[in-house]
Amino acid sequence: MGDRKLSSSLRMFRSMSLASRGGHERLREMTPGGSTDKLELGGGGQVPPSPSPSPGSSPEGTPPPVVKPQRKYSTKTPAVYIGSTDFILEEEHTPGPREVVREAVPWLKQRVRRACTRKMLFRRLPILEWLPRYTRSDFLGDLVAGITVGLTVIPQSLAYSNVAGLPAQYGLYGSFLGCLVYIFLGSCKDVPMGPTAITALLVYQSLHGHSPQFGVLLCFLTGIVQLLMGVFGLGFIIDFVSGPVSSGFTSAVAIIIVSTQVKDILGITAKGSTFISIWTSVFDDIHNTRLWDPILGVTCIVVLLLMRMVASVELGPSDSEKQSRWQRFVNSALWLIGTSRNAILVVVTGVLGYHFTRDGGEAPFRVIGYIPPGLPSFQPPPFSAVEGNSTYSFVEMVSTLGSGVIVLPLVALLENIAICKAFANGKAVDATQEMLAIGMCNIACSMVQAFPGSGSLSRSAVNNSSGVRTPLGGLYTGLLVITALLFFTPYFAYIPKTALAAVIIAAVVFMVEVRVVAPIWRSKKSDLIPGVVTFLACLILALEVGIVIGIGTNLVFILYHAARPKISMQILKSQGGVDYMLLTPDRCLIFPSVDYVRNIVTKYSIKQTNPVVIDCSHIYGADFTAAKVIESLTQDFSRRGQTLFFYNLKPSVVAVFEGLQPQDFHVYYNEAELDDLLKKYQKPSPPPSSISIQL
Repeated sequence: MGDRKLSSSLRMFRSMSLASRGGHERLREMTPGGSTDKLELGGGGQVPPSPSPSPGSSPEGTPPPVVKPQRKYSTKTPAVYIGSTDFILEEEHTPGPREVVREAVPWLKQRVRRACTRKMLFRRLPILEWLPRYTRSDFLGDLVAGITVGLTVIPQSLAYSNVAGLPAQYGLYGSFLGCLVYIFLGSCKDVPMGPTAITALLVYQSLHGHSPQFGVLLCFLTGIVQLLMGVFGLGFIIDFVSGPVSSGFTSAVAIIIVSTQVKDILGITAKGSTFISIWTSVFDDIHNTRLWDPILGVTCIVVLLLMRMVASVELGPSDSEKQSRWQRFVNSALWLIGTSRNAILVVVTGVLGYHFTRDGGEAPFRVIGYIPPGLPSFQPPPFSAVEGNSTYSFVEMVSTLGSGVIVLPLVALLENIAICKAFANGKAVDATQEMLAIGMCNIACSMVQAFPGSGSLSRSAVNNSSGVRTPLGGLYTGLLVITALLFFTPYFAYIPKTALAAVIIAAVVFMVEVRVVAPIWRSKKSDLIPGVVTFLACLILALEVGIVIGIGTNLVFILYHAARPKISMQILKSQGGVDYMLLTPDRCLIFPSVDYVRNIVTKYSIKQTNPVVIDCSHIYGADFTAAKVIESLTQDFSRRGQTLFFYNLKPSVVAVFEGLQPQDFHVYYNEAELDDLLKKYQKPSPPPSSISIQL
C-alpha cells in the first residue's frame, strides 16, 4: 500500500446461525489488492494476519506468515474478537464541494420523484380519495352533521372570542374558512376546524391586552409553524407530551377558563391571565356584582347541563331496530334538542335581551353589543400595528407574542391529533397530514382576521354522533356561519354575556380529567407526579411555562429510568465445568446509566474470582461515554487478574467501543466460543453456587 495513509474504518456484519444462539461466524480482512485473509487482532491497534486463509479468500492467494503480538511491549492481553466481524480498510478521503453536489443530486432526484407520485398526491389531498366515491347517503349524513355542528359553533365562537379577550366577531371569522380548507386537506371526517377553549385561552395570555391585530398575526404565525413542522416531519415533538402531562394541562386550562368566565356570570369587571391573578381581580371587584347577571347565568348553566342529559335519554329498547316509529321519533327529537342546546339557549336569551332593549331601554344584564355585519375583508395579516401613539414593527409584534408563537401551535396540534385518534376507529392517523392541514387552515383564517383555531373535541363528538360521513360536512358548517355573518349579526348584539359565559362553563367543566387519576394510580403511581406538577404549574404560572415544566419533569423521570437499568445476575457453570458470573442489563448503555452499571458490576464481581460474562443481547446502542466506562471497566478487571467477556454484542456497539481501541476486550457470539474462552482463562474457583439476583 506504499506510503499512503490508511485509516481503519470498522464495518461489522453479524450472521446468526439457526442451529445455535450465536452461530459460527468468521473474521475477514478485505485489502485493496482484493485478497481476503483471516485476521487476529493484536495490541496497539495493529492487525496481524493469521496462518490460514479464511473460507471466503481467493484460492490463488497465499497467506502471509503469522505475526504474533510482542508481549514485552505490553503487559495487557490483546483484544480478542470472536464471531462475525468484517473489517474493511478504506482509504481516508475528504470529498470536495463538487463531489458533495454530485452525490446530493441523485438523492434530491429520488426525493422529488417520491413526492410526485400518484400515491403521494392522494395522501396530501385526501379529497381525491373519497370524493369519487361520494354517495347520496353521504350527502345526507354530511348535511345533517354540518348544520348541527354549525348550530354549535356559532354560540361557541362568540363565547370563545370573549375568552381570547377579542370582540365577538373574531370568533365567527375563524369558524368558516378553516372548515372549507380542511375539506381538501383534512384526513379525519370528524374534525370541525374553528376556535377552541384551549387556543382561545392561549391567545388571551399571548396578547397581553394588545389589539386584535396581534391575534391575527399570531394566527398566521401559528399556521406557518404548524406547516413547517409537517414539511420537516417534526411531529415526533408531540410525542414528548405524555398522557399525564396532557391531562394535567387540560384540567388546568379548564379551571382557568371557568375562572375567566366568573366575571361575566357576576356582571363585574376583572382581569388577569393566571388562576391566582384572575381570582384576585374578581375578589377586588366582587362588590359591584349585579343582581340579574348571576341569576340568569346560573340558570343557564343548570339548563345546559339538563339538556345535555336529555340528549342521552332513549325510550324503548336500546336496539333502535326494535323501537317503534314513535319511540324513534321521540328519541331523535330529544337528541336534537340536547345537541342544539347552545343554539337554543342563545336564541332564547337573545330574545329576552331584545325584549328589554327594543324601546331604547337598558337590559338588567350586560349584552354583547354591536357586531359589524357582513363578511370580513380578505387581506394579508398585519405585519405592523398602531396602538394609540405607538407603532409596532413585525419584530416587535413577534417579541410581544413571545413563547406563544411556539407553544400555541404545538398545543393546537396536540389537541387536534388527539381528536383524530379518538375517532380513528382503529385506523392509522397521519399526523404529518394533519399538521399540514391545520397549518394551512390557520394561514387561511389569518387572511380573514381570525385568531388561531383547531379541532374541537365537543364539536367533534357532535359531528360524529350526527352521522358525518366525510370532511364535506365542514362545507355546510361554513355556509351556516357565513349566513349568520351576512344576515344575523345585528341580532347577536342582544345576547347576554352571562349566557355566553354559561355556554363556556357548561362545555369546559367536563375537560377536567379527574377520571384518569384512578387508572394512573392503579397502573403506575409515579406517573401522577408529572401530571400533578403540570397541573399546579399551569395554575400558578403562565400556561406555556407550566407545560414546559410538566414536559421537563416527565423527561427527568424518563432519564432516571434510563439511568437505572435492571441487571440480572447469575452464577452459572459452563459445559466445560467452569464457574462464571452472568450479568444481563435490560437496556442500552448511554451516558446516564453507564456509571451505575459499572458500580453494580464492580460491586458484585469483586467478591468473585470467577470470570464475568456480560450478556449484551438487550443492548442496542451505546455512546462515547459508555465506551470510556467500558474501557475503564476492562482495565479494572485486568488489574485484578479477573477476566471480562461480552456476549452477543451488536456490531454497531462494538464499533463504538473499538473507537477507543480497548485492551482486554473479549467478544463472543455463541456458547461454544464462550466455553473455549473460559477454559483458556480458567482459574481455581470455590464450589459452584446457584443464585439469581434481580436489581
